[in-house]
Amino acid sequence: MSDFGHVNSLRRHLILGCAIAALNAHPGFAQTAEPGGTGGSSPGGLEEIIVTAQKRSDRLIDVPISITAATGDQLAKLGVASGDDLQRVVPGFTAKPARTGVPIYSIRGIGLDDFGVGSSPTVSVSVDQVPLPFLIMTPAASMDIERVEVLKGPQGTLFGQNTTGGAINFIAAKPTANARLGADLTYGRFNEIDANGYISGPITDTLRFRIAAKHENRDGWQISETRPDDHLGTRDFTALRLLLDWTPADRLVIEFNANGWIDKSQTQASQFVGYHPTVPPGRADIFALIGTRPLTPPDARLADWFPGQSYRRDNSMFQFSVRGDWTASEQVTFTSISAYAKTQSAVPTDTSGVNFHLFDLDQRGNIKTFSQELRAAIALPYLNVTAGGNYQHDRTDDALGVYLDSSNSVVGPFFYNNILESANQKVDTFAGFASADIPITATVTAQMGARYTKQDRDFEGCLRDGGDSALANAIALLPTLAGLPYDPAPPGACVTLDSTTLQRLPTVTAQLNQSNVSWRAGVNWKPDTDMLVYANVTRGFKSGGFSPVPAVFAGQFKPVTQEQVTAYEIGARAALFERKLDVSAAVFYDDYLNKQLLGNEIFPPFGALPTLQNIPKSTAKGAELEASARPLRGLTLTIGVTYVDTSISRSFISSDPYGTVVDLKGESFPNAPRWQGDASAFYELPVSSELNAFFGGDVSTRSASQADFGNNPDFEIRPYTLVGLRAGIGASNDRWRVELWGKNVTDRFYVTNLFKPGDSLARFAGMPATYGVTLRTRF
Repeated sequence: MSDFGHVNSLRRHLILGCAIAALNAHPGFAQTAEPGGTGGSSPGGLEEIIVTAQKRSDRLIDVPISITAATGDQLAKLGVASGDDLQRVVPGFTAKPARTGVPIYSIRGIGLDDFGVGSSPTVSVSVDQVPLPFLIMTPAASMDIERVEVLKGPQGTLFGQNTTGGAINFIAAKPTANARLGADLTYGRFNEIDANGYISGPITDTLRFRIAAKHENRDGWQISETRPDDHLGTRDFTALRLLLDWTPADRLVIEFNANGWIDKSQTQASQFVGYHPTVPPGRADIFALIGTRPLTPPDARLADWFPGQSYRRDNSMFQFSVRGDWTASEQVTFTSISAYAKTQSAVPTDTSGVNFHLFDLDQRGNIKTFSQELRAAIALPYLNVTAGGNYQHDRTDDALGVYLDSSNSVVGPFFYNNILESANQKVDTFAGFASADIPITATVTAQMGARYTKQDRDFEGCLRDGGDSALANAIALLPTLAGLPYDPAPPGACVTLDSTTLQRLPTVTAQLNQSNVSWRAGVNWKPDTDMLVYANVTRGFKSGGFSPVPAVFAGQFKPVTQEQVTAYEIGARAALFERKLDVSAAVFYDDYLNKQLLGNEIFPPFGALPTLQNIPKSTAKGAELEASARPLRGLTLTIGVTYVDTSISRSFISSDPYGTVVDLKGESFPNAPRWQGDASAFYELPVSSELNAFFGGDVSTRSASQADFGNNPDFEIRPYTLVGLRAGIGASNDRWRVELWGKNVTDRFYVTNLFKPGDSLARFAGMPATYGVTLRTRF
């Protein structure tokens, strides 16, 4: 479908969403004030929301950056239960699984597709301003939240070195002054049983607590194509959080957070959609297995995997954080945030999409991270200043075990199947930052800020024999053919060769030490209290790093260096008609140097393999519009549209997944649809003095995108539209609520990722239609 044709299709989908909104419902974003905040509304109008996007409390309408905010109650009514679900309600946000199952988040087409658990994303995630620096750490971030704030574009001045795409800030629901209790219980398709709840209240006059917990359980939703009685995709996830708020003195508040989760869910199997040997012409025995195998039809539930093997995750994380806020005077507040987290992962995945043992991944990770931030906020009549510094130490041990039986698992006469890729990194990051708001006139304010960041990164890793000496014998052939002496590798040892001498190295070590200065300058105009116009220029950076690759030669462990973006944005937001309509809009242009993207490179003897690359010059430009309206009491409508045009603007020679050499100039970024939109509504009306009925719906749509470079139609992710519906009844005081809900109610087949494991082409399908009932209670 052409871009013009899809624009018309997108318009039809959004009109459909508005029609559903008129009959159904969706809680409008940016409506509800933070408990204890300053939000208000006119009768029958939309309420305000208080956000901390600038590390202080502001009305959303006063924040001069692109931001989408929603309360936890609004997200719960929409069934948004995870970070991935945000793409249903945040224009310009996308989420997809990497081939190892690690989530990949993108905002306005900017994301990082990598299969290493220790890779830093371009979209940062934090809970109560405590960073979760690796996306594998984030499954429980959305549990029991007060609100979520999605900041779009580079945010490096206040939030660090990796926010070139944006930042997602979850704000946890806080301990309460009075005893509170709440619980949700859900039963749905595939025997889904989800339970979550909280208890909160005072312990003493100065100490409050809140305990939140959740457990998600579901049977396997995938069906084996060759064994119909064999299912995969069970869900087994548990999370717990303890919050303590202590006020030992009038001007001192200390917040303690202990949280953790355990994930024993099964990984998703892929669908087989093609045979293409990595090293032509391929192997006859592999061709006999899959060369003429029927392709998986477009049925989300169908897939295949090697029988009799466990594909259950063994992931876990725990985290502790302490935040102290000391109000030294009415104008000065000092803040300290300390945090430590440890994450362990074991993620087995069959990526080949067939019932033969062809390409299995076993991702093993161990992450330890410590962070410390100290800052001061100074509020004067004519000047607001935030200044401070932080330190972060990360240790990531990343091991990727690969079982492969394909055309590239042979060197000369030597066949091998088991390899181990390791990439262990130790990272120390030091930063100092400051930002200031300077009034110029009564309605015009200038903003400026800067952050200096220095990062020292140490790497150790190599390609290892799988323990059976098969790979060691295959690699030994290379120096032998060159007539060089060689020290054979013992089973399980490192087999990576020095690029010059072709001698085996016990391990490969490297360093990447870089620094940068990110900054932001802007001006905003407030003609009245309910209108804002702003213009910003921002310079942001994302740190470089190393990824696990099958490095036969040490030179293959070249790191990606830091990327740089200069972003230009003009935007406006307004509350109109006595706050019955909230509108925000922005246009933006992002100029990138050394953008980090997952491309492909020829690695003898493995052929074309995915690897992170620095694209010298690229751009992203576009516009977005969001609106919320309350035309009638009890009826709230929302709509959002984002257009993004990404492009590599300078010649860059690379490879497509099939090993064809291509010039990437003019290509769009992978996983960057030009058009995205969502529309939704929520209508609640009284049926008696004690009961309310409600019903609602939401629509999200996106245009086509490419899963990889090369503009090959085999890697096109086709456009799709998803529809959700819900209806129920509840107490007028919101003490209880019963809701029937459905997601993807049209059972639309859609693809979330396409990739090439070995000699097969495979895809991940999105979830089919799901439906269920939820009981909610609050006391």
